[in-house]
Amino acid sequence: MRLGIFSRTFAGSDPATVLGAAAQAGFTAAQYNMVCSGLAAMPEAIGADVAPRVARAARQTGVEIVAVSGTYNMIHPDRKVRAAGHARLETLARACAGLGTALITLCTGTRDAQDPWRGHPDNGTPQAWRDLLESMEKAIAIAEAYGLHLGIEPELANVVHSAPRARALIDQLGSARLRIVLDPANLFERATPQEQRSTVAAAIDLLADRIAMGHAKDRHGDGSFATAGTGVLDYPHYLSRLKAVGFDGALITHGLCAAEAPGVATYLKRVLGEAGIRVQA
Repeated sequence: MRLGIFSRTFAGSDPATVLGAAAQAGFTAAQYNMVCSGLAAMPEAIGADVAPRVARAARQTGVEIVAVSGTYNMIHPDRKVRAAGHARLETLARACAGLGTALITLCTGTRDAQDPWRGHPDNGTPQAWRDLLESMEKAIAIAEAYGLHLGIEPELANVVHSAPRARALIDQLGSARLRIVLDPANLFERATPQEQRSTVAAAIDLLADRIAMGHAKDRHGDGSFATAGTGVLDYPHYLSRLKAVGFDGALITHGLCAAEAPGVATYLKRVLGEAGIRVQA
């Protein structure tokens, strides 16, 4: 398993600087964000020199680009906003071969018009689901055109708020292009240890055939997010369940500051080793 980090954890708009910092902190993979190339996260245009610079930095630092962030609000209440997101997704997809990755991570979205990570009462309506299906069909067509996969992440505040909801989307769309990014800290807010373990295990078992990437952050006891290894998430259980279903993708940490990165790398390497999972150098 490769151990990685969100590239945006580190300051800078030069990929060699950012990926160099990731390598120095102890990581060999990154979920890249175009902000680290001095662009918007979802740019309207990507210059011809941008992807080669990222690929060159990845080779020089030994940090593989395992995914690129393509998050936009797929069920935004304004159809024009959704259309702009689709257009920028295609711009990003066009650059993926040069970046060296075939996975774009998405946000299934919320009816909140300002914050794609804030819940909304209308997320559970049939119309929100229909809009998601429409957006996903457009995204899948883009992925097909460029030979890519799309990673969706069950997230409490989004329309795909649980593992069963993600499974329903996969089954309804019937596309091999759709994959799962699994973050156990997004599956619960407050839970007893047994409830947490049950929720995480059930999600992994239900989505095992589609998990392309694991995420690694944590929850405090009050439900707020925490840096991996500093909260209540049972990491040995999470990682052992991933191993049990044969997962061998990257584990990507986020939700931390740059100063915490070396300590998190050390912690995750330790618990991965204790779970009998070899970390690729």
